[in-house]
Amino acid sequence: MRTLFMQAPSFDGFDGGAGSRYQARREIRSFWYPTWLAQPAALVEGSRLIDAPPHHQSLADILPIARGYDMAVLHTSTPSFASDVKTIEALKSENPNLKAGLIGAKVAVDAEGSLKSAPAVDFVARNEFDFTIKDVADDIEWSKIPGLSWRNPSGVIVHNPELPFVTPVYKRDLTIENYFIGYLKHPYISIYTGRGCKSRCTFCLWPQTVGGHRYRTRSVGHVIEEIAWAKKAFPQVKEFFFDDDTFTDDLPRAEAIARELGKLGVTWSCNAKANVPYESLKVLKEGGLRLLLVGYESGNQQILYNIKKGVRVEVAERFTADCHKLGITIHGTFIVGLPGETRETIDETVRWAARINPHTIQVSLAAPYPGTFLYDQAVENGWLDADNAELVDDHGIQIAPLHYPHLSHAEIFGSVETFYKRFYFRPGKIGSIVSEMVRSPEMMKRRLREGVEFFAFLKERRGAAA
Repeated sequence: MRTLFMQAPSFDGFDGGAGSRYQARREIRSFWYPTWLAQPAALVEGSRLIDAPPHHQSLADILPIARGYDMAVLHTSTPSFASDVKTIEALKSENPNLKAGLIGAKVAVDAEGSLKSAPAVDFVARNEFDFTIKDVADDIEWSKIPGLSWRNPSGVIVHNPELPFVTPVYKRDLTIENYFIGYLKHPYISIYTGRGCKSRCTFCLWPQTVGGHRYRTRSVGHVIEEIAWAKKAFPQVKEFFFDDDTFTDDLPRAEAIARELGKLGVTWSCNAKANVPYESLKVLKEGGLRLLLVGYESGNQQILYNIKKGVRVEVAERFTADCHKLGITIHGTFIVGLPGETRETIDETVRWAARINPHTIQVSLAAPYPGTFLYDQAVENGWLDADNAELVDDHGIQIAPLHYPHLSHAEIFGSVETFYKRFYFRPGKIGSIVSEMVRSPEMMKRRLREGVEFFAFLKERRGAAA
């Protein structure tokens, strides 16, 4: 079947974070590659991939395109589900013969409930859905397709062999200059080299719904072959980002990839846990590593225990110091409102973040997604109420869904702005940012734009809290 893969239009400034329909607009606009859609698109010959948000495409722009296709596959999430279903309804109004399906963590967790609540949706593909979608596109009888749920849910997950490159799909269907993230060089390209994560973080959506806790990887040679291809196909690319949940889960493999990347002379970055030893970091740096995206979450050890983070604060401190010593940039992510959070632990984390001093940070509100341990824990303990269960407001601003007897929604929500101000409005940090801007006109233009977006976002947050 002629297949249209689509990231649907959404809120103005909606973040495609983690390659998907992320939970909310961000304080600074960013766009991630639609990797979850590009992979099945690479398997289905004659398909087309539409990524509406970064290409500024509205529903009116997309509807006429639907007339030329037999099937549409959209990536959805809990926050975007209602909007994505409305897009499917509009597509089917334009093309009544269109078959429409959904992929993503939302439908992986609750396939039957998703179908019951959305009559316009013909099927959903659960878990690792790439070959499932290919089978649907190949017009195989639905009852015989493992991993597919339709009106009578079918059955098991497909065991996936090594997947084809996604970068040729980027070359064919996307304008890569439309993708940018504040802490990555522009233009950049992101791909997955493996799926799954060994960690058991209670809040993390992907391992608990789609990827699982076993890190299943492509071979070193296959990864290097794709990067070599992409380097030639996209000579303008300044950085490659490996979007695996935790690229450093398999350190011998990470080091082997780094050594080969060093021979190619490319700059690259990846997600990492804050426990990589110095000698491994040195190998990665020598192989072209520029930046690590690190989920610190909290500077309070008890909270890290509560969320099963699997890292001790002193280990994270040593890791960060090692990165500074080696010249590896860190973008650190933090979460406020996790179980055990108090006014005191928020203050402790802010002070700790300033002390370890990653180059840039992202501060999020704890988000209990259905299908996660945190969600079940929140429901069981009464930390989540119906008025806040949608995770975002009508304008795409993330709300503080959790509350505790000693810490209100409003206090948790307000702590995000406080965190950012206390981290960035320090003389040393301001000086380093200004120095970075002075050295690079491109960086000056970029940081000024991000600053305008950042303050506009904070203003809008205050309006949402009022």
